[in-house]
Amino acid sequence: MDEFMQAAIAEARQGLAEGGIPIGSVIVHDGRIIGRGHNRRVQQGSAILHGEMDAFENAGRQPASVYREAVLYTTLSPCSMCSGAILLYGIRRVIVGENRTFMGEEELLRSRGVAVEVLQDESCIALMRDFIAARPELWNEDIGV
Repeated sequence: MDEFMQAAIAEARQGLAEGGIPIGSVIVHDGRIIGRGHNRRVQQGSAILHGEMDAFENAGRQPASVYREAVLYTTLSPCSMCSGAILLYGIRRVIVGENRTFMGEEELLRSRGVAVEVLQDESCIALMRDFIAARPELWNEDIGV
């Protein structure tokens, strides 16, 4: 498996260990991680800190050219909020760990010219499947159900 998806999975596992939701993300530019994050809604009492949003926050201010050349890795298909940030900052390629447990806005991203690749990685699927079974109320809160 790609080292960058491994880094996103490590972020997801860290989030779970902190009592949060196991979704992780990294943003890669020119072969190095410039931002990493995991879902910290529970830990921070945040309405918006999904894994992708946390990775953007931790990447900090970047020129538009950096984001246009970057690749975003995420363990789970990005929701509408995170997909909006991907579009806003001009990320052109997204690598998704899995979309079986949750199908985000992949078609929206593709319709706007973003290359989306879905790996259906078994470790990503297991992380979410086990979490959703154990904490369905927290998962539903995270996706606005």
